[in-house]
Amino acid sequence: MLRGNGTWTESPQTEQLIAEAKSGDKSAINQLMDRHRKSIDRLVRMRLDRKIQNRISASDVVQDVLVEAYRRLPRYLESPAMPFRLWVRQIARDRIIDAHRRHRVSAKRSVDREQRMVVPRGYDQSSIRLASLLGDSRLTPAEAAIQKEMARKVEAAISLLDEKDSEIIVMRHYEHLTNQDISRLLDLSEPAASMRYLRAIRRLKDMMENLDGSFQLTQ
Repeated sequence: MLRGNGTWTESPQTEQLIAEAKSGDKSAINQLMDRHRKSIDRLVRMRLDRKIQNRISASDVVQDVLVEAYRRLPRYLESPAMPFRLWVRQIARDRIIDAHRRHRVSAKRSVDREQRMVVPRGYDQSSIRLASLLGDSRLTPAEAAIQKEMARKVEAAISLLDEKDSEIIVMRHYEHLTNQDISRLLDLSEPAASMRYLRAIRRLKDMMENLDGSFQLTQ
């Protein structure tokens, strides 16, 4: 959907479904939700703590997200503030944080809406690509065992960053959001979002060097 000020466009398929949903077409609403189910499912499985997934099914969280999106949809259609995919992503994020608060029991700390989202685990290819970006490409071997070790180092380093730095790196390299997407979600200008990302990457490089001096990084 092209906004009056040209701030964003939806895909043609999504734009058409939104237009039909506005007219009250329930089939279009269902198609709109189904079209985004896969991306919601990936986000939930990536972001939901493994221990919590032993208590609550990721598919149940996905269903909760879709039910809540359906409930809020009329208000969104009346005055959309962001692309539909990012709007649904925000609902999913809230549901994931709610699941953490309800199901993680710890005597040392409570989990509330300010609790940082977990660093993804098991997304080796994303971690390996990030490791290649951080370091000398000649140090990216083909052997699966070494690649997995590189992935673990990247994930460990991300987990040690402060929340702002880790979050923008995860959004960019694991959720594959664009700088424009991130600027909307974080309520930043695009240059500010870009600068925050670049600072986070520099800090991640430093953290990698501190964790393992043998993993030499380019300047």
